[in-house]
Amino acid sequence: MKLPIVAYGDPVLRKKAEEIDEDYPDLRGLIDNMFETMYAARGVGLAAPQVGLPIRLFVIDASPFAEDDEDEPGDPSLQDFKKVFINPIIIEETGEKWAFNEGCLSIPDINEDIVRPEHVLINYLDENFEEHEVGLSGLAARIVQHEYDHIEGKLFVDKLSPLKKAMLKGKLDAITKGQVKVSYRMKFPQQKKGK
Repeated sequence: MKLPIVAYGDPVLRKKAEEIDEDYPDLRGLIDNMFETMYAARGVGLAAPQVGLPIRLFVIDASPFAEDDEDEPGDPSLQDFKKVFINPIIIEETGEKWAFNEGCLSIPDINEDIVRPEHVLINYLDENFEEHEVGLSGLAARIVQHEYDHIEGKLFVDKLSPLKKAMLKGKLDAITKGQVKVSYRMKFPQQKKGK
């Protein structure tokens, strides 16, 4: 089932998410729905807060970055990078910082160059609650860092300079008010009467 994606401005996107355990209600169904929602919106990652749930869970399928396009070869290491991250903890971020143009399903029509460290070491539980600790680099690390920010209550626009944020204020306000066209279902923050 495709879930509505929560838009920029909703308070759930600013909450530090809570850990969950194996008894979380219909966790398998939620994971399946998150993947279906992410694919329908043409995303490569989706965090639970983006579907209105302040829990420490995100899903990733980076295979679109593994495919070649006309301008750039893809990254074959991302071909099978489809994972579920439950209660993840980033242990360290290392390496040279590099910029890459990021976007977010909760912040449609805005893409900006964001600088992040090249490598990440992360500990997490998979969908079977088995523990893993993996080191990731390049785009895999970046996607994980972006989704991890969501469960920490942070968004990629927080990493922009004050000037850049000011330049985007009108677009961000429009998203909050639901004045954006997207090809997927979105849930916009409730507007107060009189606004």
